[in-house]
Amino acid sequence: MKNPLDRVPAPLLFLIAGASQYTGAAIAVGLFPLMPPHTVAWLRSVVCAVILLVLVQPWRRQTWTLRTFAQSAVFGVVLMTMNMLFYIAIEYRPLGAAVAIEFAGPVAVAAWGGRTLRQRIAIVLAAFGVVAISVFGLDWAGAESGWYLALGVACALAAGTAWAGYMLIGGRIVTERDGISSLAVGTAAASVVFAPIAAPWAGPALRIDVIGIVIAVGVLTSVIPYMLDQVTLRRLRIETFALLNALLPASATAIGLLMLRQRPTTWKLVGLVAVSVAVGLAGRRTRTATGPMPGRERTRTRPRGAPVTPEHPGAGQALGGPEHSGQWERSGSLDGDQPRHSPSPAVEGPAPESNAPGQERP
Repeated sequence: MKNPLDRVPAPLLFLIAGASQYTGAAIAVGLFPLMPPHTVAWLRSVVCAVILLVLVQPWRRQTWTLRTFAQSAVFGVVLMTMNMLFYIAIEYRPLGAAVAIEFAGPVAVAAWGGRTLRQRIAIVLAAFGVVAISVFGLDWAGAESGWYLALGVACALAAGTAWAGYMLIGGRIVTERDGISSLAVGTAAASVVFAPIAAPWAGPALRIDVIGIVIAVGVLTSVIPYMLDQVTLRRLRIETFALLNALLPASATAIGLLMLRQRPTTWKLVGLVAVSVAVGLAGRRTRTATGPMPGRERTRTRPRGAPVTPEHPGAGQALGGPEHSGQWERSGSLDGDQPRHSPSPAVEGPAPESNAPGQERP
């Protein structure tokens, strides 16, 4: 049976996923008076872990060893660390500013070591954007206020660093096994690891008027974005993917303005534009004729270097050739459905060069 979402344009689904993610984050801010931010982030991950374990059933999708479990657990711990730091950041910083600062990590991973002018410009723009938001765009008057602002900026930068680690570890994991199964197991393991420092303050979540909000935060920030990601990953072109990621800081700013009444200053807007342009530049790679490297037949599942949102883990491989331009071959999905492509008929003459970008996404 055809998925009804296949009729919806992939860019629209991507933007809906981003809006869902940051709407959930804005709702989570309302829980901060009841529980510390890191506890709210932990509860969100617990909800996500329970839902993924029920839907994915990772014990049926692959054989688990101590090594694969440990790798997935480390992956989950890094992911939850990132989310906890981000939630602490948005307690002291506006949502849009925190997202823009956090994007510095993925931009650095995407453009680090780049030899092209575009990649170097991306790093400069990202650095300028962070400075514009975190230095020029803040009112540092008052010692206590200045301390809280500095803490928010530091946590956003640390979350970006953890995000970069998440990208690197996730990229390694999905080349070896099913990425979503590792996400489900890793999130569950991290929920247990962080329980001693988060669960003691989770008492208010048991109230009838609060538990529904906690579940909504987990669904909006993790489950819905992932479900939509299953559809969009195999349909988005690399260029479109980079452009849409560049819109996420602006989307977060708009949601912060509408839901939290967080009005950005001029410097914050300048920094936001700089970071968004940097994300777009860092996510774009020149298409070259590439083929599989000898001895490396593993499936890659993320556009390498393209910044990805922590709520958009997925698995897919760009298909080579102009006839498959912009399509993605799934290496793992919730329903286990993998598209089948019949081999092209033999033709005489030289074989066309592959146009696969050779990039991956966790």
